[in-house]
Amino acid sequence: MSRTHVESEIRSQVHADGSKAALALLGVDPEIGLSSDEAALRRQTYGDNRLDRVKRRSALALLLDQFRSVIVWLLSAAALLSVAVGDHPEAVAIILVLAINTAIGFFTSWKALRSMEALFSLTAATARVRRDGHSVMLPVHEITPGDIVVVEAGDVVPADLRLIQVDTLQCNESALTGESAPVSKTVAPLALDALVADRTNMAFKGTAVTRGDGIGVVATIGSETELGRISTLVQTAEAAAHPLEKRLDRLGRTLVLITIALSTLIGTIGFVRGLALVDMIETAIALAVAAVPEGLPVVATLALARGMLRMARRNTLIERLSAVETLGATTLILTDKTGTLTENRMTVAGFLLDGRDVTAADLLNAQAAVTEPDLRLALEIGVLCNTAEIGQAGAQHGVGDPMEVALLHFAELLGVRPDLDAEDRPEIAKHPYDPEFKMMATLHSAGGDVFTAVKGAPEAVIDASDRVLTTAGIRDLSEVARQDWLQRVEDAAGDGYRLIGLAYKQGGPEDAALYQSLILVGFVTLLDPLRQDVPAAIAECRGAGVRVVMMTGDHIATAREIAFQAGLGEDGRFVALSETSLEGLKTRGNDAEMRDQLEQVDVFARVAPETKLKLVAHYQDAGHIVAMTGDGVNDAPALKKSDIGIAMGQRGTQVARDAADVILKDDAFSSIVAAMWQGRVIFGNIRRFVIYLMSCNFSEILIVGLAIAAGLPAPLLPLQILFLNIVTDVFPAFALGLGEGDRSVMKRPPRNPKEPIVGMPQWVDIVVFGLAITIATLGAFWIALDRLDMDARDAVSVAFLTLALAQLWHVFNMRDRGERGLVNSITRNPWVYAALAFCMGLLVAAFQIPAVSEALQLTPLGWRPMALAVGASLFPVVVGGVWLRAGRSTTPTD
Repeated sequence: MSRTHVESEIRSQVHADGSKAALALLGVDPEIGLSSDEAALRRQTYGDNRLDRVKRRSALALLLDQFRSVIVWLLSAAALLSVAVGDHPEAVAIILVLAINTAIGFFTSWKALRSMEALFSLTAATARVRRDGHSVMLPVHEITPGDIVVVEAGDVVPADLRLIQVDTLQCNESALTGESAPVSKTVAPLALDALVADRTNMAFKGTAVTRGDGIGVVATIGSETELGRISTLVQTAEAAAHPLEKRLDRLGRTLVLITIALSTLIGTIGFVRGLALVDMIETAIALAVAAVPEGLPVVATLALARGMLRMARRNTLIERLSAVETLGATTLILTDKTGTLTENRMTVAGFLLDGRDVTAADLLNAQAAVTEPDLRLALEIGVLCNTAEIGQAGAQHGVGDPMEVALLHFAELLGVRPDLDAEDRPEIAKHPYDPEFKMMATLHSAGGDVFTAVKGAPEAVIDASDRVLTTAGIRDLSEVARQDWLQRVEDAAGDGYRLIGLAYKQGGPEDAALYQSLILVGFVTLLDPLRQDVPAAIAECRGAGVRVVMMTGDHIATAREIAFQAGLGEDGRFVALSETSLEGLKTRGNDAEMRDQLEQVDVFARVAPETKLKLVAHYQDAGHIVAMTGDGVNDAPALKKSDIGIAMGQRGTQVARDAADVILKDDAFSSIVAAMWQGRVIFGNIRRFVIYLMSCNFSEILIVGLAIAAGLPAPLLPLQILFLNIVTDVFPAFALGLGEGDRSVMKRPPRNPKEPIVGMPQWVDIVVFGLAITIATLGAFWIALDRLDMDARDAVSVAFLTLALAQLWHVFNMRDRGERGLVNSITRNPWVYAALAFCMGLLVAAFQIPAVSEALQLTPLGWRPMALAVGASLFPVVVGGVWLRAGRSTTPTD
């Protein structure tokens, strides 16, 4: 029988079988354990208890990835052609551009896949195992199926165990299942189709034992465990390409097609006119250099990095640059509940007492001593029948079961001391939680009598009680009253609360039947509370046209209550589904009916990691840009698959943080909204400087192409175009990328995810602006040649200066439509003036420093050609102003 078949058989049957059947299936005596020889044979069959690693991509592979861009291919071809014709300075300049862009791409892509290392750290170093009839400590990787493992409070479970013996055993499985409360473990067999979160007779690898102890037989190890299956999902989940990357790639392909078409056209014209082959190659190089905005990757990277800094100040850490812009394109947020919408801590919500419900808020607001006898006794029972500790007064955290910690904290706030039993009712005996009775009890000495404090499952406490404490004293618990209590408990549970029954009895010998003839006091309701800033943040998301859908491993009743408090859905109405209602997602394709159903759902409960992954894929296939938030191991695969993975920095596991693109330092959902705002602003800025750069490059293409077609000398040389594209264009574009934006962008719906950076309206702007710059430059070039009777090299210098200045002034054409010409978002941007001043200095250096001017083949200009260049350079900004005022333009931010 193959390892895979055995593992599958064990996984599917072991939780559904009784303890004896499970031991028989795994072939082990629980008192003796495996023999050393048998364990060695099984290790040869099953392998080590390790999580599989996916081979990391090498640095060389990442480096080679940087050369897959069509723009890089085009520039590389231009460099080779330059070498072929002996123009080495141009070749060196182009190679330098390639080196810069490659370095930027390589280092921003160098993000090691650390998720697996974090998963390995979840495994305990050693575990207590029975081998050859003795208890020994073994390295976790040596554990094999059939081993008998002993766990106790504080341990990390080393493998997936089928429990065969428990003593008040509880495990914290929130990182695996998303359920915030510790899970009490049993040994009873369960249904074959029980969800992972409901398999209470299993202890899962990587989860923490918070209370009690237990013994289990190892069912699965390594990658076949639930933790291992998630690690496989994390490794194999394909990270979605970010929208900015998709758009830039489409833009690059468009530029290559334009360049090829223009080169073919100009080459044909040159061939017809009988031009030399070398001249046509020079022209092809100039066109290639002119068509590619070499500064675009640098400017985009710097603008996104600036956005990263802004977000960092707002407690949002971005691990991938393009994730900054993708946040602004988000149309759907799939959010975890525990630790994301809620605080991941249990708190007392109130009490169900005879004839009334008391809320925690009312008790705390009253700021008065508790005088009602039933409420006072309920608080005291919560303190007495308790094994947790909270340390000094005011401490935020405690040790022990989170619900018991919550009882101690709340009682302390109302003046009931956690050390009550030590001074007033000293404890004389303790009976841990009994799974059979579903209750625990502590016995205390009270004035020579015995006071028994009991707490446990609501139904069990009601069944064990025959009287009830009321404000008027103790009364018999009639059958009608018993049913009324059960209904109240059911209603509270339906509202998402967890309930603990509280009861007591007074007098009687210490060995009297513990769980009989109890006096019912009431029930305490507990809840993992909603974060205070969540409702406002979700409301802002709705105003911004962004859907928020909750996915949780918790019960559907709890999920519904949190969804209601958070304001999910429309006008308090929302649709909630559980895992069992999502069978169609597993068996059906992504058809139109399924997509329509998913669009109506606001809450998914009891969701397994695989289902989260499929939900992300379904929403992406439906056209959404999906942001996924989470903090647990179970969230990691979906975090990686989503367009934007957002992990919690404080409560999040290392696995989740390493799989995410964004980390919230304050765990605040509202920080996501602030990051989305910045993302939208950044996209508007990116579109601005892309249009700016593209219109500059388009003018360069026209200038070179039209001059050649008209039989004029080349007005620009390839190295001059490189100088403009890399040096003078970059800084105004970067200044545009630093625009602050305003909050009004969050009152608009998200843009169409398929919308390109440069659509048809933007291409119209590029053509108009590019034509204006072309007319100014060629006009100055022609005047220099024909009217000023300058030689070709001097006329080229005039054309170069005209184009450089025109492109600098062109930055003022990037204002929004409707903004005034003199006071607008561009003129208010101080970075624009700094960029213009710096670029003017570079232009002066280009003409005045001999080495630079010689390399660029520039000559000194007198006042007349200088005046011609300055005057002509103002033409595009005048034309641009008229174009914008006429309202015929779709502006960069539209």
